[in-house]
Amino acid sequence: MPLKWEFPGGKIETGEQPRDALRRELDEELGIEAAIGDEVARLKHFYPGGHAIELRFFVVREWRSDFQNRIFRDIRWVPRTELPDYDFLDADQKLIEDIASGKLSF
Repeated sequence: MPLKWEFPGGKIETGEQPRDALRRELDEELGIEAAIGDEVARLKHFYPGGHAIELRFFVVREWRSDFQNRIFRDIRWVPRTELPDYDFLDADQKLIEDIASGKLSF
C-alpha cells in the first residue's frame, strides 16, 4: 500500500518471538538496536476479501544508534494529536485514534 504512513515493524518469521521480530525489523528498517518493552495493544484487522492480520504494538523507549531511513519514503516524530492528520494504513486506524485521544498512552 504505497504512500501510506505506517509504524515500523513487520512479519514474524518462523520460530521467531514477537519481540525478537520487532527488534530485527527495527534494525533492518531504521538501523537501531532497540530495547523492546511491554505490549501496549493487539488488534486484528480484516481487509476486504477476507484477508486478516493481527498487529501487536510494543513500547520502545531505549535504543542505540541514530535513525537511518533504510526503507521508508519519509520518517517523522509528531505530537500524538497530529497522528490523525496522516494517511495511515487501515489496520492502524484504531491505534491512531486511541493514541491521539489519549486513551492509550505510554
